Amino acid sequence: MTLPKVVTVQNMRDSDAATIAKSVTSAELMYRAAQGIYNAVAFVGKIAIVCGAGNNGGDGYALACVLLEHGITPTIFRVTGKFSRDGLYYYHTAMSRGAEEGNIHTPSPFTGFDIVVDCLLGTGFRGEVSGEMQAAIEEINCCDAYIISADINSGINGDTGEAAIAVNSDLTVSIGSYKVGMFLGDAPYFIGGLRNADIGIEILRDEYYCIDWEHLHMFEGYNALVMTAEDFERRFKRNDDYDIADCAARLSHELGKPVVVKTEHSAVIADLQYVYFTADYLM
Repeated sequence: MTLPKVVTVQNMRDSDAATIAKSVTSAELMYRAAQGIYNAVAFVGKIAIVCGAGNNGGDGYALACVLLEHGITPTIFRVTGKFSRDGLYYYHTAMSRGAEEGNIHTPSPFTGFDIVVDCLLGTGFRGEVSGEMQAAIEEINCCDAYIISADINSGINGDTGEAAIAVNSDLTVSIGSYKVGMFLGDAPYFIGGLRNADIGIEILRDEYYCIDWEHLHMFEGYNALVMTAEDFERRFKRNDDYDIADCAARLSHELGKPVVVKTEHSAVIADLQYVYFTADYLM
């Protein structure tokens, strides 16, 4: 059985670039990402797609094109006037095919929508959201729609899972491979459900793997060192470059047994040979 991979943001970025250089255009990958999001959930009712400036926003514009191809007319909300190159192409394509455009600055802009798709910030986001981006996230979080986040919940750091403010999703559709930050830090408290859309990106470096939550007990049963993430960090964090996966792997080799670092909803497992990630919100 082949286990799904979990990767760092840099590995995903490098793998994406290598795939584009070798065989597939960036526009085609963006369309595949949109198709992967479309395939992940039944799109019914009124659909809002909230887009930022980068390729995450481009995925949203491409999704609008996919929806239109299936007879669904989405409403696009732009938080910025900036576009990535491929994003601009799909925006113009969607608008030419009949997509509607909403005003993000109106009070409660997502009232009446059944599904809202978060395409604001991608996995490369660092720091804290502010200004219009923060306002858009807050509007998404207070609406009654079913929330889908494209690739990662906007506001979450793709490597650490840290987030001061982020979109609360009902479903997050990871693109290409799962990202480390989807299982760490604050991420488990923002992600309602998580699944991956394989779009044909060949991952350059094998880093970590994903297992089903129901298999976690198997690793805990082999005389493993089991700790909460908070206790593990207090005990082993030495500097700002602290990497929980690498730290657990080193400790596993030192002790000669598995190390399991848990939160209420997720876990990192080092078992001498590999490092695994899991969460109870994997679908």
